[in-house]
Amino acid sequence: MSALCYNKGCGQRFDPDNNPDDGCTYHPGIPVFHDALKGWSCCKRRTTDFSDFLSIAGCTKGAHNKEKPPEPVKPDVTSSGEKKDGGDEPKPKFSEYIISAPKPQEAICRPSADEPVVRLQHKVSSSLKQALEKLKLTDNSNALKQEDDGAEVKIGTSCKNGGCTKSYNGPASDSDECFFHSGFPIFHEGMKYWSCCKKKTSDFNAFLSQAGCTKGQHLWRKKDEGKKVVPCRFDWHQTGSQVIISIYAKNAVPELSYVDANSTTLHIHVVFEGEKEFEQKISLWGVINASQSAVNMMAAKIEVAMRKSEAMSWARLDLPPPLAAPTRDHERKGENDSDSNDEENE
Repeated sequence: MSALCYNKGCGQRFDPDNNPDDGCTYHPGIPVFHDALKGWSCCKRRTTDFSDFLSIAGCTKGAHNKEKPPEPVKPDVTSSGEKKDGGDEPKPKFSEYIISAPKPQEAICRPSADEPVVRLQHKVSSSLKQALEKLKLTDNSNALKQEDDGAEVKIGTSCKNGGCTKSYNGPASDSDECFFHSGFPIFHEGMKYWSCCKKKTSDFNAFLSQAGCTKGQHLWRKKDEGKKVVPCRFDWHQTGSQVIISIYAKNAVPELSYVDANSTTLHIHVVFEGEKEFEQKISLWGVINASQSAVNMMAAKIEVAMRKSEAMSWARLDLPPPLAAPTRDHERKGENDSDSNDEENE
């Protein structure tokens, strides 16, 4: 007859007559819940999802256990000082068993986006310092070999607008309409999309072939002669206490790059690879502590580590814009429609 195993993390039925020493995989420790992370004290794996926590495989081998663990003893709540049926020892006071529960934390009110901003402190890695030294030597050797960018646009030059695949075929190309993406690419949790239209896909080729959502003129030359404004790929993830943005910009210049923030907004300005420039303003979904946030600059990317003001999971990185209120024209149209309906009913 089978019996139920009471080892934590197992819960399987087994044959007591056939119970090998390595037949059970279980957790000898206790559950640990801290900063929205869940796990076992006996192993290091942590997760924020309760279903994933329940499915964490055991870390220890042993025999199955059919002995049900004893239930915790409830305290006797009779008045203190009384004795049990002539017993010598008084019953413990009820107050000794009372553990004061922490007071629920009130939700933090969202501060104004107009509050003063602070410049986040940044740390520069040794790998970035070495890469910038090499770039300085290369720039000094090529200082006298700069090409003139004021020449005519060459045939075959591709449009610099994001998402546009057209090329310059002569003066007639200037009159063609350009359909492009005015936002920036976002790669998050396996999905790829543009911030301006947010049509998500997991296939990279499908992402590249997405038609632009903005109509305008082609851009055949750089926007700036000295620096080229480019859309920079970045991703974000979160822990129980932080939100981390990873900006994939190689060889960023620490002296020219900065990140300004207050409790609800973020302004990122990055100059990288000598002449490329990336700038982005984000209205954050949640509230952060700017004084405890920092920027880590590495050779291949930049990480903005923002400290959450409250331990809660963010549904997204940016706060969606508020819905526009109905205009008076719509209200009048609704009134006219109701009047016409009344006339038909009469």
